[in-house]
Amino acid sequence: MDMYLIMVIALFALAIADLIVGVSNDAVNFLNSAIGAKAAPFKTIMLIAALGIIVGATFSSGMMEVARKGIMNPQHFHFSEIMLIFLAVMITDIILLDMFNAFGMPTSTTVSIVFELLGASVAIAMFKILAGPDSDSLATYINSSTALKIIGGILLSVFVAFLAGAIVQYLSRLAFSFNFETRIKYIGAIWGGIAITSITYFILIKGLKGSMYADHIMANIGDNYMGKILTEPVILKQYVKDMMWPIIGISLLGWTIILQLLYWITKVDILKVTVLVGTFALAMAFAGNDLVNFIGVPLAGLASYNDFVASGAADPDNYFMATLVGKTSTPAIYLVVAGLIMVLTLWTSKKARSVLKTSLDLSRQGDGDERFGASPIARSIVRASVNFSETLEKVVPAPLKNWTNRQFDQRSYNDKVLALGKEAPSFDMLRASVNLVMASILISLATSQKLPLSTTYVTFMVAMGTSLADKAWGRESAVFRITGVLSVILGWFFTAFVAFSASFIVAVILHYTGIFGVLGLIGLAIFLIYRTFMMHKKKTYAEEQKTDDDIEQLGVTQSCNNSIIRNLENIKKEISQVINAINTENRKELRNINKEIKQINLDAKQLKKSMHKTISKLDSESIESGHFYVQVLDYLRELAHSLEFISQPAFEHMENNHKKLTANQKADLTELKDYLIEITDAVIKEIKNGTYQNIDTIIKQQQDILEFSRVIQKRHIKRIKDGKASTKASVLYFSIVHESNNILLQMINLLKSHRDFMTK
Repeated sequence: MDMYLIMVIALFALAIADLIVGVSNDAVNFLNSAIGAKAAPFKTIMLIAALGIIVGATFSSGMMEVARKGIMNPQHFHFSEIMLIFLAVMITDIILLDMFNAFGMPTSTTVSIVFELLGASVAIAMFKILAGPDSDSLATYINSSTALKIIGGILLSVFVAFLAGAIVQYLSRLAFSFNFETRIKYIGAIWGGIAITSITYFILIKGLKGSMYADHIMANIGDNYMGKILTEPVILKQYVKDMMWPIIGISLLGWTIILQLLYWITKVDILKVTVLVGTFALAMAFAGNDLVNFIGVPLAGLASYNDFVASGAADPDNYFMATLVGKTSTPAIYLVVAGLIMVLTLWTSKKARSVLKTSLDLSRQGDGDERFGASPIARSIVRASVNFSETLEKVVPAPLKNWTNRQFDQRSYNDKVLALGKEAPSFDMLRASVNLVMASILISLATSQKLPLSTTYVTFMVAMGTSLADKAWGRESAVFRITGVLSVILGWFFTAFVAFSASFIVAVILHYTGIFGVLGLIGLAIFLIYRTFMMHKKKTYAEEQKTDDDIEQLGVTQSCNNSIIRNLENIKKEISQVINAINTENRKELRNINKEIKQINLDAKQLKKSMHKTISKLDSESIESGHFYVQVLDYLRELAHSLEFISQPAFEHMENNHKKLTANQKADLTELKDYLIEITDAVIKEIKNGTYQNIDTIIKQQQDILEFSRVIQKRHIKRIKDGKASTKASVLYFSIVHESNNILLQMINLLKSHRDFMTK
């Protein structure tokens, strides 16, 4: 088979994989607001988004030219060089996007593909320049102005979107407050009319751009058009641009009347309609304009191959790809198939849910589990904001301050959220509608002015701005939210650097290795995707285990039981593994055990962090037992700490290549391990039964094991006196025995506190 035909087949196989990982990342753009506000059942939201994707896919034909000539000047590259560039881009894109998805971080597929094209093109252009003294400069091969526009668009969109979202949300909340149901009756139709008009215009401007309908002729030469005799035809996209204000006026009036009538007749939720229409619009725009990021390169590769074959040229190293400069249309079948793959991925991808979770966690109204830590920059920003707020309060007139506080009074909203429990939205539909409207307006304005920006950046930063204005970033969570936002933003800029560098390196490898490099790198991409898939699967499984302990579904007592039993089971497993690894001198195994034990520590810490939520769910009759639950969590953390104080010194002992434990030491530790596992099983069984009738027996068992510890310690002291034990091994041995005693003490304390919590 022709080597270049194999490359084309590889490009399309990579395109399918790229569609899957790309949709997983970009789904957050159009699902965030509707799912966050619970505007409709999950399946309904997904159906609306799927419909938007299918419609948008058919609008994307003209956008494919970006991959062909947007970044490079293809007429200066040979066919063989173009194919290497395209393969380098697709291999890099899949690996890069999949890595971001695995960590649940939203990034821009537009920025990724642009900088990958730039990196691979620069690499191949450098080879051409170095090939001879008569070669052209880099500017001949690269359309550098486009890359600079992209960078400028990134910087501009990040700050403008955040500020615009914050300002509009603040004004909207002043107008509607958190108790907006009453005011919606009177001004809801006007608000909905403005919102849906913005979204409608967004569909026309953003959706129409580059679509197969954009060049449809509306008026011919000689026609009277807006008071002028035409000298050239007017096409649809120009007509929409010329008629912008009439379209906006008619749409605003029409939607306002329709929504008001619907509210009077059917009591329809105007905000819900707005959110669902906006979800459709953003999904449509995503498919219409971002589809090029996934299949544009493979289609350009196919066009290049067909042109080369049709030309009859024998030498791919001397055939220039001038045909890529001209306009082309993409067959509808490719667009429809790509749209169907995107829809299927949207429904099945768990990684898409992870990326969505990151965005919702950073924008939700209430406090809770903050996945990001605190950074020095975030602390400084929060400190400065608090000082500014306190200074501002001193100069603002009291009546104005009191009125503003009433508009942002969240007590009734919080009561509703508390009553809904797990079914509570991350934020209300007023904020969801502002998210969609502002994202639509900003993207439409930028598109109409031909300013490049990323849909991901705009939608994410608008959501962050609205959450800030809505006082979702309170003193309890602000430092974590800001750290999260900064992490995502830094990830975006890191994307550009990594995309350029990785694509450059892949192109260099392909240049030297040819088809063997293609097969090898595709194999590497498959391996990395599989590895991140397994990592994500493991992470998801751990999270699903935690949801099995959900307080809303099970109640406080059963949830407490499940989480404590799960952690004790993990501790028992690690006790066995760590002693076995020490005895067998398995350094690699001990390193992995260390990681698992650190995760147990994190889980115990997370339980402590969610203590407030658990205690708040206690019945008033049971509130006195709350401090016993706090004790249970404290003892669980101490157990995890003691386990880590065994594994970490043991690993360092092996890393430093100190003397091995003696056979006698290993035998003692093995016997001690068996006793620890036996008593842990007894504690778990007692908690599961819930009778607590055997606590005295378990305490007697504990005392027997503590006596055994004293015996083996004395035994080892005698060995030291006889010169039969090394210093470092003895230190490790005594450390393990000491921490084992701590485990025994904390486990009985945990059992007693758990009994008191459950019975009182």
